[in-house]
Amino acid sequence: MAITIQVKDLQQGYGKTIVLKDINLTVHNGEILGLIGPSGAGKTTLVSTIMGMLTPQKGTVTVLGQQMPNRKLLAKIGYMAQTDALYSTLTARENLKFFGAMQGISNDALKKQIPYAAGIVNLNSDLDKYVKDYSGGMKRRLSLAIALVSDPELLILDEPTVGIDPELRQQIWAELRKIAKQGKTILLTTHVMEDAEQSDQLMMIRNGVAIAQGTPDQLIKDFQVDTVEAVFLKAGRQQDENSRND
Repeated sequence: MAITIQVKDLQQGYGKTIVLKDINLTVHNGEILGLIGPSGAGKTTLVSTIMGMLTPQKGTVTVLGQQMPNRKLLAKIGYMAQTDALYSTLTARENLKFFGAMQGISNDALKKQIPYAAGIVNLNSDLDKYVKDYSGGMKRRLSLAIALVSDPELLILDEPTVGIDPELRQQIWAELRKIAKQGKTILLTTHVMEDAEQSDQLMMIRNGVAIAQGTPDQLIKDFQVDTVEAVFLKAGRQQDENSRND
């Protein structure tokens, strides 16, 4: 199986402040990777480095066979940020057209892709409403549709289900599974343990270090607990104990 994301011995930070240390990660085509950890753990920094927005201080990051940063690859990556970067004076349809055109999608392709992407997040009936009249949850859904509209090979979603009701969350997950079965790769950061449990692979980050990696079932077995949340808590305690003993 081909590798979509390869991170080797990554150290990342800002100036003398180290945010990530010794991160190693392999994500194959068709896999959904859940990246979990508390705020400030380094998740967003890792995502920014994988996307090529930051150059590694040490180590390497390869995406779709190309070493990052590489601007040409951005057209193959769909990205949903943690905060909604939308044009409130435009309609949802106009936002989708604008961001789709920015990614080099033709008008003919957009005619097909906009209803598809909006349908996944139940927004087709609201496409011609102005974004300034959208609720917070609707804005999150539109941001996800924008990430999907280019039919990207790699989908990176930062907290995608925040503010989304449980029923729609299940629908989005069903669609993410379909996308992954087509050979597309999905990386998502989340605080929602139900999202983590549905991922194929997990990386748990705390204090800039990967404290646990593997499939949800394997991690639950290895840590001898009942839930993914319990894995994270136990791995965190072990990290604290190791720090005290060093």
